[in-house]
Amino acid sequence: MTQQTHATPQAAAEGAPGSGLAQGWCALSALHGRIESHIERALQAQHDLSVREFSVINVLSEQHSGPGGHLRMHQVADAVVLSQSATTRLVTRLEERGLLERYLCPDDRRGIYTNVTPDGLGLLAEARPTHDTALREALQDAAQRPELAPLVTAVETLAPSE
Repeated sequence: MTQQTHATPQAAAEGAPGSGLAQGWCALSALHGRIESHIERALQAQHDLSVREFSVINVLSEQHSGPGGHLRMHQVADAVVLSQSATTRLVTRLEERGLLERYLCPDDRRGIYTNVTPDGLGLLAEARPTHDTALREALQDAAQRPELAPLVTAVETLAPSE
């Protein structure tokens, strides 16, 4: 009869190749989830806006009329990390709310561009301080957790000097 040993999941993970990478990924995922959840609650409560909606409006607000200044739907999807179909549904909802408008690309009638309306820009300007405050709060909270603190430091290091 052979004796079986039962390792704890933590002990098994510590001995597994690449476990540091997996732990790092789990910490990064946890940090992202905490931040997104905190920002989502703040934006919904104060502006009836989701994080994804804010992101789409923000990305589209940075368009310009020079070369490469307008984004096609697939570029918007890439920028906000959504599938093209999810992005299309999201843009449609924002368009129905009067925050975005779509039009055909003048150079390529197959392309569709999306612009932020004045109402969308106004909502973005109102929501940005809420977003930024919620982001700072979420990072401060996460910095108190030893497993997330190094990631918070890394995020803060990436921020341009203000």
